[in-house]
Amino acid sequence: MQVPLRPAWLALAEHARSIKHRHLRELFSADPERFDRFSLCHGKILLDYSKQRLGSQTMGLLRQLAEQSAWRTWVERMRAGEAINHTEGRAVRHVDLRAGAAAPPEVKDALARMADFCEQIHAGQWRGFSGERITDVVNIGIGGSDLGPRMAVHALAAFQHPDLSVHFVSNLDSADLASTLTRLNPRSTLFIIASKTFTTLETMANARTARNWVLAAANDDGAVARHFVAASTNLAATAEFGIAAQNVFEFWDWVGGRFSLWSAIGLPIALAIGFRNFERLLAGAHDMDEHFFNAPAESNLPLTLALVALWNTNFLNAHSHGVFPYSHSLALLPSHLQQLEMESNGKRANRDGLAVDYSTNPILWGEAGTNGQHSFFQLLHQGGALVASDFIALGKSDFPLPGHHSGLLANCLAQSSALAFGQTIEEARAAGIPEHLLAFRRFPGNQPSTTLILPELTPFTLGQLIALYEHKVFCLGVLWNLNSFDQWGVELGKQLAGRLAPCIRDEAPSDALDPSTRGLIKHLRRFRSNPDA
Repeated sequence: MQVPLRPAWLALAEHARSIKHRHLRELFSADPERFDRFSLCHGKILLDYSKQRLGSQTMGLLRQLAEQSAWRTWVERMRAGEAINHTEGRAVRHVDLRAGAAAPPEVKDALARMADFCEQIHAGQWRGFSGERITDVVNIGIGGSDLGPRMAVHALAAFQHPDLSVHFVSNLDSADLASTLTRLNPRSTLFIIASKTFTTLETMANARTARNWVLAAANDDGAVARHFVAASTNLAATAEFGIAAQNVFEFWDWVGGRFSLWSAIGLPIALAIGFRNFERLLAGAHDMDEHFFNAPAESNLPLTLALVALWNTNFLNAHSHGVFPYSHSLALLPSHLQQLEMESNGKRANRDGLAVDYSTNPILWGEAGTNGQHSFFQLLHQGGALVASDFIALGKSDFPLPGHHSGLLANCLAQSSALAFGQTIEEARAAGIPEHLLAFRRFPGNQPSTTLILPELTPFTLGQLIALYEHKVFCLGVLWNLNSFDQWGVELGKQLAGRLAPCIRDEAPSDALDPSTRGLIKHLRRFRSNPDA
């Protein structure tokens, strides 16, 4: 069944016609208690969605849609280990990775191995080929094996282990790896090769170059075992590379890449902040899991985020969604959420293989505040496009300096308020703006936003935050009747790249390619053979 045929969907479409043109000024004027009515708390986290263009009837219909979509049933199916990723025949069990005492035995064993390894590195017991202690760790991965861990390490810089620096390389462009290696010493650098299959093109190209870099200094193949570990399931390939079996950290096919930072893929996080803090990260995610599983729909933070996103996307036609963390430490969160949301729900076929006739995931983008205010916020205020936003702020700074944090928070609240309420011609005139400038000082407002406030940024609260968005993605997949856990569009690009690489090297004919690609390859071949021509 197509999602729009559900009764609540049809009712929402009718309801939207009567409310979509109402201004947030009017909605707040009509309901002085609107903030209390449209904000939720879980522990010390506040979720304020009062500046969304909706009302109590809207939320009631959206929750009816969630019930008609059997969201609770889908949660139970996921928790029971059913293969809800049906196109790949896989279960979806990333919540098991952070289940604490209730985690499966294999998860506990993997975490114990990670803890032991972190202790060896931090205590200086693990040494490089020359006997020097490890001072730098380079994680080589891409996609979910890079974005999540990279974001978490950056976010938790205040908890960074003092004697270890963690770096990330993901791009196949040699500038990424080369610029990293120039700052490092091969005698004291450890590499983590993060690839489930140990065949990913970008990751393995970078891994082989890093291997050659170490061997050029060591002149001994045995040095690989002292400078390389892996997060992988392919023991044959890791052994061929030179990584000892005991230094391969396993994870499982029921861990999707963009949901994998809680697994061995999170090893660089544990090394960066210490294993006890990594456990607190897992505990924060588990806390949000329990809230999601048990809280009623009316007070459920992930479900509410999902319902608001669906309302904006499908009924207000907001096809762009900005995420603006007013925290430098969370600057990489939008990049992680881009993969988490768009790779999960950017689909055109529903779970039954039928083409959807409604919008699914909006384009997600973002930037840390206050930088965005001096670039793209002009468009949000006066550009005319409807853009929904998430503002994320911290009650307390993770790097407190006098006079900074209050100004940062003031900017966060000011931007969400200005986007919501704007400025009329009359208000501009009353503020003393000259008549010939009034048209330029009018701000329509009515841009919807949600504000999420964390008490502070710690491993625990970061775990809560990431899990909150993971469950939002899950709920949207249920509401849109999608499989959120495959990514066949990514696979198509990989297949085509594999066919084109030999053509670019002039090792295979390009006759069967489309004319544009054929012309581009011809140009590149000519340039590569004679760059000065």
